[in-house]
Amino acid sequence: MTFPALEGLPPHDIEAEEAVLGALLVDSEAVYHVTPILKPSDFFREKNGWVYEACVELWNRDEAINQITVAHELARKDRLEEVGGQVFLADVIRQLPTSVGIEFYAQLVKRDATYRGLIHAATGMMQMAYQAPPDMDGVFRRSEELLHRLRDGENFRDFVHIASLLQAYLEEDIEAVQRQALGAINTGFHDLDMLLGGLKRSDLVVIGARPSVGKSSFALGIARNAALVQHASVAFFSLEMSAEQLAIRLLASESGVDGTRLRLGQQTELEERRIIRATGELSEANIWFDDSPVLSIAELRAKARRLAGERTLDLIVIDYLQLMQAEAASSSRENRVQEISFISRMLKGLARELEIPVVALAQLSRAIENRHPRTPLLSDLRDSGSIEQDADVVMFLSREEMYITPEQWAQQHPEMPESAYPRGVATVHVAKHRNGPTGDMQLRFRHRLARFEDWVLHSADRQPDPDDFEDDE
Repeated sequence: MTFPALEGLPPHDIEAEEAVLGALLVDSEAVYHVTPILKPSDFFREKNGWVYEACVELWNRDEAINQITVAHELARKDRLEEVGGQVFLADVIRQLPTSVGIEFYAQLVKRDATYRGLIHAATGMMQMAYQAPPDMDGVFRRSEELLHRLRDGENFRDFVHIASLLQAYLEEDIEAVQRQALGAINTGFHDLDMLLGGLKRSDLVVIGARPSVGKSSFALGIARNAALVQHASVAFFSLEMSAEQLAIRLLASESGVDGTRLRLGQQTELEERRIIRATGELSEANIWFDDSPVLSIAELRAKARRLAGERTLDLIVIDYLQLMQAEAASSSRENRVQEISFISRMLKGLARELEIPVVALAQLSRAIENRHPRTPLLSDLRDSGSIEQDADVVMFLSREEMYITPEQWAQQHPEMPESAYPRGVATVHVAKHRNGPTGDMQLRFRHRLARFEDWVLHSADRQPDPDDFEDDE
């Protein structure tokens, strides 16, 4: 049996590719709509990919994108003549002198690129199958890796409003509240806001912690407090957890219902009423989630600027920094440390450009676990590079209960009562504050809700439940 479709060229659409290029050359705003979708390698015709790459590099340097600047950029790389010179660029503009429909054309190009990637993956799997190696499990594993990389490379997902995510849980639509003008963004934690004066506009704030300490929950708490209390508009970029997981975690925290029971649908009638009330409140919060698993700094910048232009934006949260990619810049960076340094500089530039605080979570190295006391230091930031230099505020989260059992605590502190064991105690270490003091403060961590609260409660709706401080086991 023959398959005629397999005998020709792989899927491609040259007209769509040139439509994307034409839109970029005539409209300076078009780049914000395209960069979250396309990479230079997505173009079937190599010279089209070169032109697109030149546009992105100009945009990354905050330079104008037009026929003259793109031609100069291509000439600088000795590619202008290979592309077809100024004549080719002029023809592209003449064929499509408008940017209307650019996202549609970009999606066509991306779709065909994905199909070509699927063909490449299938060819690789066919070659392995023809070789018939004895390790069949290895063949399956490598085949799954090929498909996994292909799927992770797709960037079709975009911002999802929290109301849309919670609608799947309760099947209801709730209108977003209108934004109010804001100054500094408060974290919602009284002592921390007193020390910092809130998160200042144009500041890059880095929150570091070891895995499982709760930095994602801490960041969600900041996003929730900013959106509900100050009516701020928050963009939450999650490279590790899905938007659905984050929304349900936020719902568990807001309703006071154990997240595990909530996911399994085991809540009581009273808890169901609390869930409905919390869903209504959260659906009015202007929180936008983007859970693209592969995200470059250029894509994040484009998405953030587009959201700020189309709606409003008061705060960006990134979970977490070391999972991001520099992409185009990575080819000129010697190692991961320099790449992370480039990303941190770009994040600081984005904070200044949009005049909003950017909160970036970061992983800490294992060095803290072998040190006594286990107080995090700026040098513990993994792949630190210039993170501590670019950041205006660096704070660390730590929980001593993660490293010591109640029995070990009693042996090390025989003079202290058992109740002094630091269960549910989280310490925030402000290690750098460019425009103010540093210091430490304690927060309450409610295990079963994965929620942080002021140690001395300042809100009636945040009363702790005694069960929250029992062991999770």
